[in-house]
Amino acid sequence: ESHEIPSLILWGPPGCGKTTLAHIIANSSKKNGMRFVTLSATSAKTNDVRDVISQAQNEKRLFKRKTILFIDEIHRFNKSQQDTFLPHVECGTVTLIGATTENPSFQVNAALLSRCRVIVLEKLSVEAMEKILMRAVRSLGVRVLGQGDQHSSSATGSSSESSEFLVYIEEKALNTLAYLCDGDARTGLNGLQLAVQARLAAGKTTPLNVTKGGCADGILITEEHVKEGLQRSHILYDRAGEEHYNCISALHKSMRGSDENASLYWLARMLEGGENPLYVARRLVRFASEDIGLADPLALTQAVAAYQGCHFIGMPECEVILAQCVVYFARAPKSIEVYRAYSNVKECLRMHTGPLPPVPLHLRNAPTRLMKNLGYGKGYKYNPMYTEPVEQDYLPEELKGTDFFKERKT
Repeated sequence: ESHEIPSLILWGPPGCGKTTLAHIIANSSKKNGMRFVTLSATSAKTNDVRDVISQAQNEKRLFKRKTILFIDEIHRFNKSQQDTFLPHVECGTVTLIGATTENPSFQVNAALLSRCRVIVLEKLSVEAMEKILMRAVRSLGVRVLGQGDQHSSSATGSSSESSEFLVYIEEKALNTLAYLCDGDARTGLNGLQLAVQARLAAGKTTPLNVTKGGCADGILITEEHVKEGLQRSHILYDRAGEEHYNCISALHKSMRGSDENASLYWLARMLEGGENPLYVARRLVRFASEDIGLADPLALTQAVAAYQGCHFIGMPECEVILAQCVVYFARAPKSIEVYRAYSNVKECLRMHTGPLPPVPLHLRNAPTRLMKNLGYGKGYKYNPMYTEPVEQDYLPEELKGTDFFKERKT
């Protein structure tokens, strides 16, 4: 409203209104004399961006007009393409508004991100979706049948008569659609449109008992018609994006916390969303040693077997294999003793100053006479030959007595 528009990155799931917000800004800015230019990163090339920037420079120099550049799906631009307009955003030649479904921390240049304000948009609520669908229904001239209205199950009429009858939609059908579209307005509107078009094409009319005792013939859209119009899974999941890492993190932490119900839920979210089952199986192999470890050594066998099973039979049959493994891991005792001990060893190696200590002579193999003469293997005690414990050092002299497990046991 003050016409002071900063550079923005609009980040949110599909169908939450990112492009709509940009067009609202466009309509407002045009009234104030600003230029508004739209590019889509899915089709625009670097030369297109350069042309827009060149025009913006001329407009600013000759007419003192500001230019707002809206780039849809900005995450599709690679780093070098994003660098093209970085200096021009910096000096104010263009005001950048970018829309993205991906986490800008990963997909947008850090230098560009620091010059923009990130606006995080959430998926639309069911209540908001109901309002959007009601507006769409009114604009289409479709009438809503409330819960108290009744209709007959018989159907008559033909496609030639369909245009003479009113179109009705059950209120329950709109509510169901609002839930099924998972906060994606585009999916909701498309589903509504498909349901209306399919019923109009069928041309079947139904005797209806509408409110106030009136009766009329019309085309009725029910909850089943809406579900049929959608015909797809409405699980928002991007195998290559942030949701991929969010869900595997949630699965890992749920198993670590021994919550078998949550573990199964996050597994299903991934698999039903189209995740590669072998990716999940690989993560389970890692979990078996990292979080369960020696508390249940059979966990690693379970994980490797699950990976092989998934490799053999694939989806959807392998989903129960992963489910079994996930529940086993959630119920299994947990130990990070080995994981922490190995981390301590790595830390010891990283923190060591100077040359690493040599392997003690008595631990070295001596396959040649020269090596034996140099003392390789001299004094080594072959443990299986002794009935009692053997006193022998296996660490270098500098690390003698070091215990990587102490203070770390679980």
